[in-house]
Amino acid sequence: MTAGESDGTPRAKSDQFDLKVFISHRDSVCDECRERLGRHAWITLAGERGALCLSCADLDHLAFLPSGEPALTRRARKHSALAAVVLKWSRARKRYERQGLLVQEEALRRAEEECLADAEIRIRRQEREAARRRELDIDYIEEFARRIRQVFPSCPGERAGAIAEHACEKYSGRVGRSSAARQFDEEAIRLAVRAHLRHTDTNYDALLAKGVDRSEARSRVRERVDRLLEKWCRLAG
Repeated sequence: MTAGESDGTPRAKSDQFDLKVFISHRDSVCDECRERLGRHAWITLAGERGALCLSCADLDHLAFLPSGEPALTRRARKHSALAAVVLKWSRARKRYERQGLLVQEEALRRAEEECLADAEIRIRRQEREAARRRELDIDYIEEFARRIRQVFPSCPGERAGAIAEHACEKYSGRVGRSSAARQFDEEAIRLAVRAHLRHTDTNYDALLAKGVDRSEARSRVRERVDRLLEKWCRLAG
């Protein structure tokens, strides 16, 4: 699957180096975790490994920034060490068209701060936050966070809440939406916490952005992640 012609949206020079994520137009299954993703799933192609969900591709921590705001997009892309172009097939035009960009959440927040002088940007951020909250399953997130604290008793409460909210966002393909996670399986909890630490407390994203293979990048940061997991597993003294 390859992207087709341009949709007329101005391209940053770095686009050619970005990863590509496709919004599927038919029922999809992740070739790695075998999770059924349904229609309109967000997937990335990994060569011989096939189509991967964003969780298996280690892109599920990125925030989606729709096309249409060039200044915000340009700044977010500049600040994001890892980014992915989101493409969707247009039946009318018979080509893939750019829908927006996946960027690191901190990069998006920083870009929004730089654009706050623009009243329209302030309104857009409020609308995005309202839409995000509508997608949250509050009871499920609270229970997921509680289970995190059970498995990792020294995990700070605000970190547990952030991990749960991120992992359980609807339609994200993240680990918190898996069938195992919905049963609060301990291994699913550990995977969510490990992924959070990998992306927030190591240089893992920077390694991916440099083209380091996912397995190699995980290997390089595994020792630090394991140390942090061990620390969080201890009971507070």
